[in-house]
Amino acid sequence: MRELRTWGAAHPWAVDIGLALVVQAAMTMPFVVPRGPELEPATWPAYGLTTLTVVPLVWRRRAPMTVLLAILATSALYKLAVEGPGQPLPYTGLVSVYTIAVLAAPWQRMATAGLLVVAVPASVWLNTQSARELTFSLFVFGAAYVFGRLTDARQRAQRVEAEQAAARERARIAREMHDILSHAVSLMVVQAEAGPVAVRAAPERAEAAFEAISETGREAMVQLRQMLGLLREGGETAAPREPQPDLADLPALLDRVRAGGLTVGYATEGGVRALPAATGASVYRIVQEALTNVVKHARARTVDVRLAHADGVLRVTVTDDGRGPQGGPGGHGLVGVRERAAAHGGTAETGAGPGGRGFEVRVLLPVREGEG
Repeated sequence: MRELRTWGAAHPWAVDIGLALVVQAAMTMPFVVPRGPELEPATWPAYGLTTLTVVPLVWRRRAPMTVLLAILATSALYKLAVEGPGQPLPYTGLVSVYTIAVLAAPWQRMATAGLLVVAVPASVWLNTQSARELTFSLFVFGAAYVFGRLTDARQRAQRVEAEQAAARERARIAREMHDILSHAVSLMVVQAEAGPVAVRAAPERAEAAFEAISETGREAMVQLRQMLGLLREGGETAAPREPQPDLADLPALLDRVRAGGLTVGYATEGGVRALPAATGASVYRIVQEALTNVVKHARARTVDVRLAHADGVLRVTVTDDGRGPQGGPGGHGLVGVRERAAAHGGTAETGAGPGGRGFEVRVLLPVREGEG
């Protein structure tokens, strides 16, 4: 059904022509079923005028008010000029009123309401002069208008939801790219600054630092290609998409940070458990951003990363021995940590480490049984 709506949105002309053919088929029925001698004859001129009443529906989206006026005019001509079969429902008028309720401006909807207040009683007077028909006609036209307004409200809600989903996706991609670039550039800067000193004092360490810069850059490029592949147009050849990083990739991340001269400890409690892909990727990015914060701001010598599984909760703690909190709300990275935690129903806190030394990032993520 969603594919059909998508196709219809891309081919409005085809939808309107198809709708006109369906209405024409419905209005043809009284001309082809057997008729008693007391009823009006089904003549070709009457059928041709019926078709002329349906044709304007092809332009119903482009000029809904004009289409309604054309339908009223041809319907009146049919009733006054020929004696043909009647219709059980005013199909063309109902479609036109529905379209105006969905697409037209408020003043056009008000004008349509005023026009129907005059046209419907006049049509009933020309037809049967029956109060029953008048009540029925007002009901069906009112129902068409109400359904049109409900459709408009639903479409507006869908557009708002789509815009919000697009905004959330843009924010997610921006957060991913920030984490990737911030982490990679911070490590490369630290390693590059240490390189000249190492060249003079310990050439073998300089070589390791340059290799770490190269490896960090390549890893950043791989992840950026993966993220940018999500943004490519459908006609372009998308870059191959690799799996998002997860807990299994943490050791390699920690090794890259160690290559910059920082002592990094890593421990797990409660065993290393498999996590849902989205949760594992978020844990990786949280640790990555916490380490980037240490490299950029903490002036630390050591940092400890701990993962603790207990009672359906994963606790992620990153603690350094640096200069501690510097005041302020923190940069985009720490905001991203909180957003990632909240996306999984968890919480994130930052502040001084144990005993008031250093800085600590504490994240709690619920993990349902059977997922971990």
